[in-house]
Amino acid sequence: MVTVNLGMLHYVLDHVYGAFVHRTKISPPFFSRGWGGSKLDLLEKMIKQLFPDMVGQNLPPSLIRPIWRTVWENESARLREGVFKTPCDEQLLAALPPESHNARVAFLMPKSVPTHKMSCVVHLAGTGDHTFERRLRLGGPLLKENIATMVLESPFYGQRRPMLQSGAKLLCVSDLLLLGRATIEEARSLLHWLDSEAGFGKMGICGLSMGGVHAAMVGSLHPTPIATFPFLSPHSAVVAFCEGILKHGTAWEALRQDLALQKSAMTLEEVRERMRNVLSLTDVTRFPIPKNPNAVILVAATDDGYIPKHSVLELQKAWPGSEVRWVTGGHVSSFILHNNEFRRAIVDGLDRLEWKESPL
Repeated sequence: MVTVNLGMLHYVLDHVYGAFVHRTKISPPFFSRGWGGSKLDLLEKMIKQLFPDMVGQNLPPSLIRPIWRTVWENESARLREGVFKTPCDEQLLAALPPESHNARVAFLMPKSVPTHKMSCVVHLAGTGDHTFERRLRLGGPLLKENIATMVLESPFYGQRRPMLQSGAKLLCVSDLLLLGRATIEEARSLLHWLDSEAGFGKMGICGLSMGGVHAAMVGSLHPTPIATFPFLSPHSAVVAFCEGILKHGTAWEALRQDLALQKSAMTLEEVRERMRNVLSLTDVTRFPIPKNPNAVILVAATDDGYIPKHSVLELQKAWPGSEVRWVTGGHVSSFILHNNEFRRAIVDGLDRLEWKESPL
């Protein structure tokens, strides 16, 4: 009788998928145009301002005014799509590609109860998630729990993708930091809108993979308690691009040549060290502990070829009171097979929040 190690099978599936997507010539690698020059310098400076010594000086989220259109509605629910100008400041706006200046959201909500008796979770995009559909499918069954779903289209993705970019393969390292910084500002503004304009009783933020890193950052910076759900997520982009499978989809030679134009010749190991230093800015453990860490639930996979276990545990250790739930599988298989576990985490995390006082 042949026994199959399922964990190894899931891990191998991640590597087979990664080899097909990242090592073939079907699409260009990440960062084929280098580091991003002066944009990278600007973003390094701006992101450092998010860290704890600066948090007390953070301005409140900008108020946005989405323009809505109804996509469909029935007796129990309504799906709307909204457009709003990204709330990024002028410096950040100038660095963003023109295609990314306007943000798009999908908003799925039940019609049966008033918003102050309802929750809403903002869903952020994982790497390569260009549309609303997958996240709407994740959120759809939560309607019966009176949980609305708001899905943000990331800068550099979907209709916001720059013309020269192929798929999800960002052209420069600076684009990764820019995507993250803009996503954080937009998500913070959406949560502010859900609270002050729409009047939701509870709120949460979630994301898979890269979206989970951004969700953790937003949850950390939010001024009031919200539920935070990083799913299949590392504690830092360093792990994804320098340790996990994505290191095989990165244009290391182009990055080396770009650095060589600025300095003397560098080895590939020195280039990787530079990447680790830049991406350390995305280390969520350097961000403040969320206002209610008990409402932070991480869902991680036992045999993830993209995200090693130690990375998940580092975030849990940095945020005492947070919970890690393990699902059996790899990154790709869990992404497909474990939506019910993600939904259960969302329901449980929101249950750990107090209801906001209802309007008189």
